[in-house]
Amino acid sequence: MGNHTYDVIVIGAGPVGENVADRVVQGGLSVAIVERELVGGECSYWACMPTKALLRSAAALRAARQVPGSREAVTGDLDVAAVLRRRDNFASQWNDDGQVSWLDSAGITLYRGQGRISSDRVVEVADESGAATSLTARHAVVIATGSAALLPDIPGLREAEPWSSREAAAAHAIPGRLAVIGGGVVASEMATAFAALGSSVTMLARDGVLPLAEPFAGERVTESLREAGVSVLLGSEAGAVKRDSDGTVHITLTTGQLVEADEVLVAIGRTPNTQDAGLDAVGLKPGAWLTVDDTLRVVTDDGALLGDGWLYAAGDVNRRVLLTHQGKYQARVVGDVIVARAKGQAVDDSPWGRHVATADERAVPQVVFTEPEIASVGLTRAAAEEAGLRIRVVDYDLGAVAGSALHADGYRGHARMVVDEDRRVVVGFTLVGPDVAELLHAATIAVVGEVPIDRLWHAVPAYPTVSEVWLRLLEAYGR
Repeated sequence: MGNHTYDVIVIGAGPVGENVADRVVQGGLSVAIVERELVGGECSYWACMPTKALLRSAAALRAARQVPGSREAVTGDLDVAAVLRRRDNFASQWNDDGQVSWLDSAGITLYRGQGRISSDRVVEVADESGAATSLTARHAVVIATGSAALLPDIPGLREAEPWSSREAAAAHAIPGRLAVIGGGVVASEMATAFAALGSSVTMLARDGVLPLAEPFAGERVTESLREAGVSVLLGSEAGAVKRDSDGTVHITLTTGQLVEADEVLVAIGRTPNTQDAGLDAVGLKPGAWLTVDDTLRVVTDDGALLGDGWLYAAGDVNRRVLLTHQGKYQARVVGDVIVARAKGQAVDDSPWGRHVATADERAVPQVVFTEPEIASVGLTRAAAEEAGLRIRVVDYDLGAVAGSALHADGYRGHARMVVDEDRRVVVGFTLVGPDVAELLHAATIAVVGEVPIDRLWHAVPAYPTVSEVWLRLLEAYGR
């Protein structure tokens, strides 16, 4: 067994692990990163990039058809083969040579294989041949192994070989009939994508469509999915699944109704990739989510640090926010705080300090790339009320803004601003409509910066843009 020592060891070379390692190197420490699959992780090959590539072509075609002049120039339908080729390019043909080259250029040492903690600050790596390497960290070990699709215990489901988000993102053929179990972000986006690509889609949305978003967002997406030909069965739940020898999947709902499909996609949640991380070696439960303190050090169930706080967890595994951009934000925090502690520098762990991930709790931005798009940051109305805030909710018809009318004929959208009345700052913002994703960062800055409403009044939106909705919301608030 080879033995090597580094300042920091990172288990998981997805976007979170890569960013941790990069910050550590920039801070002057040595780092090794361990990866059992492709460097670049879920986002690069089976999630963010390929799924948005599947969605983008249809969205561009819809946009062209909503504007006279460009509408008349559209003479054909979506080229599915071209969409899949573009998706393949964004997934780098599922080859990580480019990402590996970047690690090398950044001074990050890569070990391929399954990384398992064997004792305090020690990680053993087993490669495909079974050869083992022992890595020792002088300062910290970071678990950034992400999450995997959760497969529920529905009779017959595993035997039916369902798709997870991975198979959907990497599909090289479009099924004639696709059943989607779930109503969240992945389920809604993939129902949107595959309907546009030619599948007859049935969606089993037990808890509704986008149940964690503002209600009007889920309602608009449900309406749009149905207009696109998707059969959205609200409140429906799969009771049993069976795949015939000819490949047909039969889904029996708990009501007795039967749904048939060629493929079934399960998108009901995530489970942490910690089963094989060696957590039991340090008194933690394999396969469990990891709990962390404000600086993302792993703590036990009673809140105690492991040893002197050498173990960190960033990204999905700590279950704070299961979004790539938020995981990368955590990674910057982790990398910087490890460097600060290693060098004996002061740690800024006050709210919004450099070494804490405060935005995870107060200002998480998210875009759902359905038709229409949903862009949100901070608290929904329900979440703000549950938090005990004294709020005022202001709504505005996004389609009534001059910029929206120019953007597309018949533009339909909605905007909601949630204001904390005691502090007179925006704590939540939701936009629904075509191409609203690029409007989100202004709202994120307002929430993170806790910009007073009175000061926002002086942020004049350019005319005629869709951003003028800010002025209309502030006018409505002032009435």
